[in-house]
Amino acid sequence: MPNPFAYAELHTSQPESIRSFYGSLFDWELTEEETQMGPYTMIDTKEGFPAGLMANANGSSHWVPYVQVDDLEAATARAKELGARAVHELVEVPDAGRFSLLTDPAGATFGLWKPKG
Repeated sequence: MPNPFAYAELHTSQPESIRSFYGSLFDWELTEEETQMGPYTMIDTKEGFPAGLMANANGSSHWVPYVQVDDLEAATARAKELGARAVHELVEVPDAGRFSLLTDPAGATFGLWKPKG
């Protein structure tokens, strides 16, 4: 299987104002839900892959792309062998799948995503 970009997630220090900004700029449908990690906004872009938005406690704002993989454990291990650093490994998202969040050798953050099923 190819490894397509499957999801984009915005980590932001200003979730309320940024929800308004992107909702107005692109006419995206934004739906807030409560999760075990706090409030999370699902973004329906109406085309392409889905996205989400969450508060980032460290004060920075940045987009994180997620790449879909067949074997999350193997892909996470391989990324680390190649010099990536794990931020969160093999995290379960109830009823959806699992992910690992990493930084590449140059410091860029990315995620690996394995959907449930």
